Amino acid sequence: MIKRRTFVAHLAGVAALGVAGRRLWARLPGLPVSPTTITVYKSSSCECCAKWIDHIRASGFAPVVHNEENMDALKDQMGVPESVRSCHTAIMDKYFIEGHVPASDIRRLLAEQPKAAGLAVPGMPPRTYGMAPPGVEVGGYDVVEFQGNGQTRIFARH
Repeated sequence: MIKRRTFVAHLAGVAALGVAGRRLWARLPGLPVSPTTITVYKSSSCECCAKWIDHIRASGFAPVVHNEENMDALKDQMGVPESVRSCHTAIMDKYFIEGHVPASDIRRLLAEQPKAAGLAVPGMPPRTYGMAPPGVEVGGYDVVEFQGNGQTRIFARH
């Protein structure tokens, strides 16, 4: 089993290379910008996770999906605070995306680059992307920015 410190060190290196490469690529004129890659860990049987993945894909992200049946153990290993957990965990650049965070908030996170561990929609609010039934308006929930110690602040209200 990979140690958390080793995992985080490797993740930080990959994130730094990804950020530098994306910034350089964006400066080259006339070249198409490819979708932003996001790595998602979810249970194979979770339909709401699949719907959230459809939402981020439709918003210009390129999800790389890994089915993981022991999500609690994975979240423990990654260091995702229990207070912000939801059904799936994504990793993008140096950030965790926990639960049904809207693509627009992920883009804002990447643009602002706050000193945080990531964004979360804790639990599974019923009117989020992936959870809302067809025809039901998305809204009525908060997205929180969280630190590794579980400390949170409101990032966005929907």
